[in-house]
Amino acid sequence: MTPSPPPPPAPGKGMRRRIVGVSTKMYFSAARTEAFVQDLLGMLESPPSSADAPGSDPRSGSETPHADFRSGSGSASGGGGNLLDLIDVFIIPDHITLAGVVRQTEMVKGRSKVIVGAQDCYSEDAGALTGEVSPAVLAEVGCGIVELGHAERRRLFGETDASTAAKAAAVARNGMLPLVCVGEVARVSTLEEGIDAATKEVLGQVRCVLAALPDDADVVLAYEPVWAIGASEPAPVEHVCGVVRRVRASAAVQGRTGQTRIVYGGSAGPGLFARLVGGEVDGLFLGRFAHDPAQFYRTICEVAEA
Repeated sequence: MTPSPPPPPAPGKGMRRRIVGVSTKMYFSAARTEAFVQDLLGMLESPPSSADAPGSDPRSGSETPHADFRSGSGSASGGGGNLLDLIDVFIIPDHITLAGVVRQTEMVKGRSKVIVGAQDCYSEDAGALTGEVSPAVLAEVGCGIVELGHAERRRLFGETDASTAAKAAAVARNGMLPLVCVGEVARVSTLEEGIDAATKEVLGQVRCVLAALPDDADVVLAYEPVWAIGASEPAPVEHVCGVVRRVRASAAVQGRTGQTRIVYGGSAGPGLFARLVGGEVDGLFLGRFAHDPAQFYRTICEVAEA
């Protein structure tokens, strides 16, 4: 099988490429996954007109304008070009359908730029490890990004910062991009104290992971406050931007030669990213709000345009 294309080479630290993606968790059947990917790829290849494209936030009912990328308008850099030339887009299905999704993306004009990811992997490439998923095999079948350290895996399966760091090292070793979930467990009522407490907790997680990675390895950190996962609304913008700015300014991040992008997750959805611009956030990691391919496409456009 021809591997799917890896993420484009990362630009310099001052030119971080935006990235947006979705995990289907364990909500989709195989048939629904195939249909979701087919619908999304159709929109990316032949964007709907402005009149037909999705424009309402299902949570707020507000209308959000978006560009028609068929003409190259509305690009994040002000120039023309395809939507996927502007930002990285990834889909993380379940492990069973992953190879099929890779094949689906390869069928669109020969090679699609959509990155296909996995929801987890083990820290070793091979061995007597019944039920685990090999990062080497993921890379072999065309996986380009691997989600690690999600709060659900920490809570349900006892995963730790150390085990997440070991998995991140394995992902990087096999030429894939680690997508490492970090975030504080409890919410503090006041803004400044909340940012202080969250930053301290998150930086502990970040330092552990980055210490396990080669200095030149690229990584994406998904900042997902545990208390915001599955909530009706995302964390307040001021809180998200405050934590992300401090993490990015830390010695652990600034001292690396590899690129560290930071995205927000935790009830993220359409209409959010424009409010995060200027807060050092590089994109969004979406869950159930993007399980409608039209809403996912709309959010991709928003991240590219903002």
